[in-house]
Amino acid sequence: MRLDPDVCYRALASRDARFDGRFFVGVVSTGIYCRPICPARTPLRRNCRFFPAAAAAAAAGFRACRRCRPETSPASAAWHGTSALVTRALRLVAAGALDTGSVADLAARVGTGERQLRRLFVEHVGASPLAVAQTRRVHFAKQLLDETSLPVTTIAHAAGFASVRRFNTAMRTAWGQPPRALRRAPAAARGAGVELRLGYRPPFDAEALLAYLALRALPGVEEVADGTWRRSVTFDGASGVIEVRPDPAAHQLRLHVPAALAPHVGRVAARVRRVFDLDADPAPIAAQLGGDPELAARLARRPGVRVPGAWDGFELAVRAILGQQVTVAGATTLAGRIAAACGAPLAAPAGGVRVLAPTPAALAAADLAAVGLPRARAEALRALARAVASGRLGLDAALDPDEAVRRLEALPGVGPWTAQYVALRALGAPDAFPASDLGLRRALATNGQLPTPRALERRAEAWRPWRGYAAVLLWTTAG
Repeated sequence: MRLDPDVCYRALASRDARFDGRFFVGVVSTGIYCRPICPARTPLRRNCRFFPAAAAAAAAGFRACRRCRPETSPASAAWHGTSALVTRALRLVAAGALDTGSVADLAARVGTGERQLRRLFVEHVGASPLAVAQTRRVHFAKQLLDETSLPVTTIAHAAGFASVRRFNTAMRTAWGQPPRALRRAPAAARGAGVELRLGYRPPFDAEALLAYLALRALPGVEEVADGTWRRSVTFDGASGVIEVRPDPAAHQLRLHVPAALAPHVGRVAARVRRVFDLDADPAPIAAQLGGDPELAARLARRPGVRVPGAWDGFELAVRAILGQQVTVAGATTLAGRIAAACGAPLAAPAGGVRVLAPTPAALAAADLAAVGLPRARAEALRALARAVASGRLGLDAALDPDEAVRRLEALPGVGPWTAQYVALRALGAPDAFPASDLGLRRALATNGQLPTPRALERRAEAWRPWRGYAAVLLWTTAG
């Protein structure tokens, strides 16, 4: 990814917050790399080197600045839209794919060769996959040192390091000091859990996003109350209820993770970022969608549209099938019955969150007729559950969205609307577009006349590659 050095330097000199996360600057006279909003004195132009990602600056030999804290920067957006394969691979790296697997394994998961993946990373990100993973680990570890009271050993493993020795070495290399010397006095912990701040680029329409999630919350598994999203989660046998609360003044989300899940806080944070679409860059999305007068008017009223992601792809696909030809409230009722019948109870429930979401294996074996599902709908859910439980269908970032749509549509009871909806919310496909959706057609009706799905698709061509964001904007600004 090529950056214009003159534009970058002007942004650096003005400390323009709109460029935060879009690039990083390495200062050759100090050996440090910073965010463009760093409060330090602006370095001379001749001493600046600009990088599209923190990993690229680290790979060039620069250490992270301890004043502007690059680990709290919004995720780098320089590669967004440049390579769908790189985007998918980066999502897997963020979820810890290289903490236990190799680059060859990662390449196989996204459907390419190891050499080609390395080449694409260098071209679009400016660093190798391993360098990106290492920078992610040291950044996240630094954030945990600053913001939590977790023991250093727990932080090492939560950040994805295979051993404390490797953790110590990496932190010395990245920050110039060992972990204990880097630790600040963290803010007082809330109870026995962990509090973490997750940044994003404004604008961010948290109200619309929470309202969307609230209407579709899986009863017993998740809820939205008093401006806070809660849900039950489980990792490696540990379970509990996490909480997420927007902090608009700080352009952050506040994440609370219970003590039982503290060793898995990195995996929790990665999924929360996905659910709230924190890595989206609203500027290019608004620029593209704003070319349509109807969308421009809606963006003016509610800027900062985000695609509500899914905690789990299988769970979202179940919900999509339940939502076929019924109201949102009706689908929620059915989903709640299934969760109550098939979900494992929580040892420590919180509020209305009492159970874990049903697993594919549990759903495949369940008597779904007992919860009031029509026969065809029950068989569609069982077919989906069997495909996911057997490994024939994976609903995560590894699968190309177009291929995922083809595999989903091959299942009984799954049509284009369901497949596109799953691709949008579960697989993070920004251009997925369920053109037959009645809500979208109603939102763009003219004199009471609904556009046909084909006419809607023609109009949506001008919204590419952000048709999914247009869909969410139309859904959340209806009425």
